[in-house]
Amino acid sequence: MTKGVRGIGMTAMGVNNDLSDLSARLDEIAATGLSFVELPLYDLDCVIAGKIHRPQLDAVIRIAQSRNLTYTVHGPHPINFFDDVFRLPRHFEVLKASMECAAELQAVHYVVHAGMMPLTQSAGLDAAYERQREWLAKAGDLAKSLGLYLCVENIYGEYFGKIHTPTPKRLAQELALINHSHVCATLDIGHAWIELDFHGLDLVSECAALAPYARHVHIHDCFGRQDDIWMYTESERLAFGHGDLHLPVGMGAIPWAVLFDACLFPQESIFNIELAKRYWHWRHDCVDAMIALQQNIKTRG
Repeated sequence: MTKGVRGIGMTAMGVNNDLSDLSARLDEIAATGLSFVELPLYDLDCVIAGKIHRPQLDAVIRIAQSRNLTYTVHGPHPINFFDDVFRLPRHFEVLKASMECAAELQAVHYVVHAGMMPLTQSAGLDAAYERQREWLAKAGDLAKSLGLYLCVENIYGEYFGKIHTPTPKRLAQELALINHSHVCATLDIGHAWIELDFHGLDLVSECAALAPYARHVHIHDCFGRQDDIWMYTESERLAFGHGDLHLPVGMGAIPWAVLFDACLFPQESIFNIELAKRYWHWRHDCVDAMIALQQNIKTRG
């Protein structure tokens, strides 16, 4: 067991569609001392109708490759292999195009969300997991050919229990069944707490189950509370401590030291900070807090 990890990164959050502020965002992240950046490909207009939009991707490449940074990529959120069978080829078409964009950006990880579907009887859930395993294995083959790791992210169900998505422990079980060298996990600790709070499950033990598969970790703080009261402004949501706030580390209530003490990560893991745009002015404090916590992270030697 060791305490070394590949590194800490941060998402280039809230970039304008015309890319006019992408250079500034990358420079702001580099100024914090980080050398890894996650590019929000889901919001960069590099894929149109399942095909690469070459002028936009080339513009992103020019900006990204002019800096001495290492990139990861977050793909489009709606990609969903729990969806109805007739739509799965379309999901894979978008996945393939965005993974090819990631490869051209020389990214090392590609993040995709785990499946989400309306809650149904067990036979329906079993069928959804089976098709997700099939398509993720196919995506793993593509990832390997492109020099990427496909990192499947745990998310949280919405609409007050009417949506099913795998908990971290169930996602770990699915990855073990897929058993593909290039299909691993993104452990999103904030998402995990919101999902597990709803079901009354334990955050630390669930995250510990997924950690060995998590070459990628999303870091942001929250209070693990359901977003179950109508709010008018995001500041009101913050006042109540509800939902997926993406706060700086230490501003929420995630028990970081206890959690990291229970988890054993791959040594190649990248811990990527996902800070909401409204809290961007606190990025230096957030990075400092994460660097201080880094000594608590344990990895396989």
